[in-house]
Amino acid sequence: MPLAPIIEPFPDTNNNGLISIDEFVEEKSSSEYHETEVDLASLNVSENKVKPSDFEIISVIGQGSFGKVFLVKKINGKDSQTVYAMKVLKKAVLKVKDRIRSKMERDILAKIQHPFIVSLSYAFQTEGKIYLILEFVKGGDLFSRLSKELMFTEQDVMFYLAEIAIALNHLHELGIVYRDLKPENILLTEEGHIKLTDFGLSKEALSEEAGAKAYSFCGTVEYMAPEVVSRRGHGPAADWWSFGVLMYEMLTGSLPFRGETRKDTMYQIMKAKLEMPQMLSAGAQSLLRALFKRTPANRLGYGPNGFKDLQAHEFFKPINWTDLVNLKVTPPFKPTCMLDNLAFNFDKEYTTRTPKDSPAAPPSASAHELFRGFSYVAPFLSDKQPDAIKLRQADTGFRPRHASNLKRISGVKFKDFTGDYELLDKIGTGSYATVYKCKQTSTGGIFAVKVIDETVHDPTEEVQILLRFKGIANIVTLREIYEFDRRVYLVLDYLEGGELFDKITRQKCFSEKEASSVLEVLARTIDTLHKQLVVHRDLKPSNILYADSTGSPESICICDFGFAKQLRAENGLLMTPCYTAQFAAPEVLKMQGYHMACDIWSLGILLYAMLAGRVPFATGPSDAPEVILRRIELEPPKLTEASWNSVSDEAKDLVLSMLNVDPKKRPTASEILQHPWIKGRNSLPTRPPSILQLPDAQSVKATIAGFFKALKTSPRTELEPVGASLLAQRRGRQKPSPNTDV
Repeated sequence: MPLAPIIEPFPDTNNNGLISIDEFVEEKSSSEYHETEVDLASLNVSENKVKPSDFEIISVIGQGSFGKVFLVKKINGKDSQTVYAMKVLKKAVLKVKDRIRSKMERDILAKIQHPFIVSLSYAFQTEGKIYLILEFVKGGDLFSRLSKELMFTEQDVMFYLAEIAIALNHLHELGIVYRDLKPENILLTEEGHIKLTDFGLSKEALSEEAGAKAYSFCGTVEYMAPEVVSRRGHGPAADWWSFGVLMYEMLTGSLPFRGETRKDTMYQIMKAKLEMPQMLSAGAQSLLRALFKRTPANRLGYGPNGFKDLQAHEFFKPINWTDLVNLKVTPPFKPTCMLDNLAFNFDKEYTTRTPKDSPAAPPSASAHELFRGFSYVAPFLSDKQPDAIKLRQADTGFRPRHASNLKRISGVKFKDFTGDYELLDKIGTGSYATVYKCKQTSTGGIFAVKVIDETVHDPTEEVQILLRFKGIANIVTLREIYEFDRRVYLVLDYLEGGELFDKITRQKCFSEKEASSVLEVLARTIDTLHKQLVVHRDLKPSNILYADSTGSPESICICDFGFAKQLRAENGLLMTPCYTAQFAAPEVLKMQGYHMACDIWSLGILLYAMLAGRVPFATGPSDAPEVILRRIELEPPKLTEASWNSVSDEAKDLVLSMLNVDPKKRPTASEILQHPWIKGRNSLPTRPPSILQLPDAQSVKATIAGFFKALKTSPRTELEPVGASLLAQRRGRQKPSPNTDV
């Protein structure tokens, strides 16, 4: 059945509608699958015999329909104590095409040595199984990070795409089409660089210049290029389409082509037009348009100069490609790695199982012939394998996971905090830290200490930001830093005046003049942060305290920089969903990316609460983020309630501008400081707009505290079983059997 004329997926800028889809090609039967076995004559086959008993199994780190991946330790030879990933497949359950693909993966990996591609150290077989001993990349896969964060900043995406592009180009130069590019097959090293893995669907001996093509229908359907779906023949350009799908997914948290059924998805890949996400920069939109060309010859990356054309694209302008391939560029994200739990970044659905390499049923005679010559030992195998881990007796004790980060910071004390301070009352508890009142034993001075659990949070950025702004008025001062026994201790000034809302509770009222003074201090402080491209991201009453009991606005301090972020550019987008719902901006709740304007929204919520005595959009502690978002979209604040009747027009104007749903229309912190309600404070009424009774104030605070408690007690999204993630559910992935035998 012929296809309708191929059209480009993105419409003209004046037409954002989807087109109708009325024709499509049916998927061919698996009997039409064709593969050619690769000649092994040129491969290095070592006489050194390696067998399963040479490896000690530590844990299961992955599982598929035909076998498992184990974390193992070599127990003899010159690479003794080196940790590897061991991929084990049962010959008897492999279909013919899967046997060919397994051997193809071994053949391809044996000839590739590249910093962005996982390396093969050994390959061997037994009567019933085949084994691939691969470099262990302990940072986990990109899928896990994407499952947690939903989407990445453009700066992060640019880095990952550039390294992936270098790896793909290397494969293409060798005549290899990867054909399975997706987040699950992109591993992260301990430093944060990428490595491609899983070459079971790759195809060799394809030259774009010679016009050679493959015709197999293989891969993950959402990432397939149109020419793969249609089976009209595909080459290396198919990888660049998948590259575009991956880029779109990392930037938006969703797939560009996905229907209710597999066939619907293929319809969309062939003919649907996409609406370009307007939150993306012009460079990102341009790159996506260039990659999503349904005619391979028109696609960016195609042809002998395709990779150079891609490198020259404006989206990659900041990239130094020479430094990147030489690993001289610092990755934007460093995975959390633990020496005493090497499988920390892998799916707990597998790592919690008892590992066992069980006997396998004997395969057929044809399988014996197919896997002839399968054994392999890397020719330059040494103790310095990339990303290999040495487990020597002198090095088996625990080391703080983030010690290498904090050791770069001057003044950090790597010793027991309780040797210098005495812990007193608990002040508060958060999602990864607890704050105590403490006393310095040498001076008797009273401070606050934030105790951070390193196993769930890396405090490096918080420490760097606090040190950078040390001495700046109205920002809590970081006095000392300790790291000991998986904990980081941040010694801070003790702010004895209490929270902003505590003062409202004590006074039972808040005048416009006093509210204006408070907002000026907060806006001035936020303006200082924003001018240095730092966003706080968690402005709420419990993080705004008075330094002393006088209650003077000038004594206000902003604290808790645990969610603060240093932006890389003025339009840097932040995607991590950290918020307290009542104070979260709508673009945060929509996960569309947010920047400095989200701090302005939170200040607007605080101003609203100071003037009205309640929080807008939230009625109680049980309100869910999606309910709050619905109210924001359907019921923007009108300030028509009786409590607003005596509030000045200038105050109302400022509140409404700060709570504008469109972040681009909100004032900056600098503009707030120039607003008439701030500049003309002396003419503002000193009488409160309404008397806030004590029960009402307590109710407002209870609403905030109750919802924050609900967030704290909800299940963490960190490294749950892959099958439980939204991404896995979206793809309809089935969990393999919990049986750990292989």
